[in-house]
Amino acid sequence: MASATDRQPRRRADAERNIAAILDAGLAYFSRNADTSLTDVARAAGVGRVTLHRHFPSREALIDAVLAHAISQADTALEAVAVDDGPATEALARLIHSSWRIVDHHRSLLAAAQRDLPPARIRHHHDQAMARVERLIGRGQNEGDFRTDLPRPWLVATFYSVLHGAAEEVDAGRLDPNQVPKTLTATLLAAFTAHGADRTSPLPRSRQAAGGGNGQRS
Repeated sequence: MASATDRQPRRRADAERNIAAILDAGLAYFSRNADTSLTDVARAAGVGRVTLHRHFPSREALIDAVLAHAISQADTALEAVAVDDGPATEALARLIHSSWRIVDHHRSLLAAAQRDLPPARIRHHHDQAMARVERLIGRGQNEGDFRTDLPRPWLVATFYSVLHGAAEEVDAGRLDPNQVPKTLTATLLAAFTAHGADRTSPLPRSRQAAGGGNGQRS
């Protein structure tokens, strides 16, 4: 008969298998439907509700773990994007397209996370992915391709917010999914490139005079 010492590693292995199965099932189901129930996840994972709650005591805890699982997989996929090669503008376009494919695939999971998790927690899960964006922005700034008149963390936040905003617009039916990669690329290149600084400069005096003032003619 197996001793208590022998049974402990077996229990740990069983727990790890159950957790992996729950996370995989949660990723598959929440990526299709933000309203997925814990019962659906447990059934798909081949475990009971008691087992699921033992590892993830609340819906929030499960979604938090599934989101981390999804982003970990996404980060592995994004490692293939050569952000250090070629002109920074071209590398940015590649990163936008690859990032959007991932965000689009997990739009329902993101919607579930936005309902159940604090925004700061969702942003924290993206820290490693955003570090890649920051590295690319820094290279572009050093090479003169990206603007330097705005703080680098703000440009990183812009990338994050615009991608997630696109997911919300698609869900709301206000943005054509087929147009998203092109729209994102145009938006972020316009925001990041050095010539974007020119658009924020004050209007010439002649234009200020024409459009400003108190509306009275002399």
